[in-house]
Amino acid sequence: MFREISVFRRMRTAFRPLFPDGFIRAGLMAVAAATGVLAVTGAAHADGLCRKLVFEGVGHVVCEVPLRDHQVRMYLRGVDGQPYGRLSRLVDSPAGKELVMAINGGMYGDDRGPVGLFVEGGKQVRGANTRRGSGNFHMKPNGVFYVTGTGAGVMTTERYLRQKPQALYATQSGPMLVIDGKLHPRFADEGQSLKIRNGVGVRGGKTVVFAISDQPVSFGSFGRLFRDALKTPDALYLDGSISSIYAPEVGRRDWLYPVGPIIGVAPRPAGAEPAAARPGAAARPKSAAR
Repeated sequence: MFREISVFRRMRTAFRPLFPDGFIRAGLMAVAAATGVLAVTGAAHADGLCRKLVFEGVGHVVCEVPLRDHQVRMYLRGVDGQPYGRLSRLVDSPAGKELVMAINGGMYGDDRGPVGLFVEGGKQVRGANTRRGSGNFHMKPNGVFYVTGTGAGVMTTERYLRQKPQALYATQSGPMLVIDGKLHPRFADEGQSLKIRNGVGVRGGKTVVFAISDQPVSFGSFGRLFRDALKTPDALYLDGSISSIYAPEVGRRDWLYPVGPIIGVAPRPAGAEPAAARPGAAARPKSAAR
């Protein structure tokens, strides 16, 4: 079982009564940078996919991926059959040697398996989760980010199940951030829940846009980032608090927090279609609010 480094877990527990979890996370990341668990320096990659962006006073890392020359894939388990569990384990593996960017790709259970729909290499590892429940995943409408042989998209779960796109890769999460150009109906303009957050949107079916906040942010502000600044008509929340990114061109290698499904980006070989990955195995879900 993959566990957070014990010293950081103890620190977070000790400070939680005094500060919101998102602010604790930001402080722990600063400590991790100083101790080498989180690298904050690195050579820029020639692809120029990622940049830093301040929106509504909050810093973010934004990565815009053109599918004409990059492929987006999803990863769950290594060749040993065990979940990667951390970005570092994927990036350091043979499967991750070509990755120029990676990010946690949806909510997960105790075994690091996906809570909802997960498609890897054209094989459905887990079916869609349409149950009612508590927590962010069940804040309807939730949605699906998917990649096909010709593009990518974000849809509500209901629309995805109706339209049945021929997905090579797909991950279900929730809530939706932006739906047809409008914010999720349950978002307040300035909500009281502030967390480190990450999400994904798609422009024109050909450009995938990832974002992760540097500081705690509300759902409303994070949704407006995708709608107003990144111009994605549909966007999906991936997770909060444990949100992590590998983006060496902006000095981010977040090794601190455990993750479940992972989304990775690699250069596309000239003239090549998206390659199929080895499908993983289904996992027992545990829905949790983050």
